[in-house]
Amino acid sequence: MLTFMRKVLAILVIWVSVVFVLPSALGPSFVRAQSATSQSRDNEELKRMHDEDQADRMPPEGKEIDWAVIGPRDRARLKRTKELYAQNLLHTANDYYHAAMILQHGEVPEDFLLAHEFCVAAIIKGKNHQETRRLAAASEDRFLMNIERPQRFATQYRAVINEPLRLYKVDQGVTDELRRMMGLPTLAELKAKEAELNKK
Repeated sequence: MLTFMRKVLAILVIWVSVVFVLPSALGPSFVRAQSATSQSRDNEELKRMHDEDQADRMPPEGKEIDWAVIGPRDRARLKRTKELYAQNLLHTANDYYHAAMILQHGEVPEDFLLAHEFCVAAIIKGKNHQETRRLAAASEDRFLMNIERPQRFATQYRAVINEPLRLYKVDQGVTDELRRMMGLPTLAELKAKEAELNKK
C-alpha cells in the first residue's frame, strides 16, 4: 500500500511541472501541434452528457436533487464516457474536460484519479482555464479522500449521517498561493464555507 501511495503521489506532484514547463521547453513546434489538435471538433455526445450532468445538479428553485433519479443517470454517463475513452474518441481539450467532469461524479477512487489526469490532458491541449484548474484540484482531493488520505487543496466536504457537512481533513503541504494558482480561495475561506453549506 505504501509503495502504491508513493507512486500515486509522485504522479500527482509532477503534473504541475508537466502542464506549465513542458510547452515552453518543447518550443514553437509543440505549440503548433497543440493548435492543430485544437482544430479538431469536440465530441458532441460528450458535450451533451456533460451538460446533462450539470443540469441534473441545478434543480428548479425550491426543489432538492433527487439522487434516486440522478444516480442511475450518473452511472450511465460514466459507463459511456469510459467506453468513448477506451475507443480513443476523446480528441480535444473540451473532450477531456467534459469527460473529467463526468468522472468526478464517479463511484470509485480510480474514477477520480482518471478525472484528474483528464484535467491535465485538457490543460496541455490548451484549456488552461480556471474551471479546469479547479476541477484538477477537486478531483485530486476527491481521490485522496476516497482512499482515506488527507486532501491537499481543501475542496471536499463530508457529512456523517445526521451531522452537518465538515471540511474533510487537509494536508498542510499546499499553500494558499498554490490554491490561488489553481483558482481556489484560501484555506481560511474554504473552512468558512462550512457554515454557508450547512444553511442549505
